[in-house]
Amino acid sequence: QVQLVESGGGLVQAGGSLRLSCAASGRTFSVYAMGWFRQAPGKEREFVADISRNGRQTTYLDSLKGRFTISGDNAKNTVDLQMNSLKPEDTAVYYCAARTDRGGSYRAQEYDYWGQGTQVTVSS
Repeated sequence: QVQLVESGGGLVQAGGSLRLSCAASGRTFSVYAMGWFRQAPGKEREFVADISRNGRQTTYLDSLKGRFTISGDNAKNTVDLQMNSLKPEDTAVYYCAARTDRGGSYRAQEYDYWGQGTQVTVSS
C-alpha cells in the first residue's frame, strides 16, 4: 500500500503562486510515476502533470505547460507542483496520485493511489 498526503493549498490572488507538496509513504518502491490531478466543482477530474520515478520524464496538460512545474525528491519521497501565474480557472481540489505500472495514458483511472486532495482557490 502507498499513502499520499497533499499540502500547500490555499487562497491566492490571480497572478500569484502556490507550491503544492505530496508526501508518499508505505510501499513507495512500487511506484512507477507520480501525478497531479485537479477537480473543480461539477467537472471531471483533470490531469495536470506527471513525473517518472527518476524525474527525467515530465508531462503536462498542454494549457498548463510553462506555468506549472512538477518535481520530485526520491530521498524524501515527495513530489511538488509549483504553480505560477495562477488564474481563477485554476481553482480546484488538487490531488496527488501514484501509479504502479507504466501504462499508456494519464487518465485518472490509470493511477492506483490517491491523496485526500488540497483546495486551491484563485480569486480574481
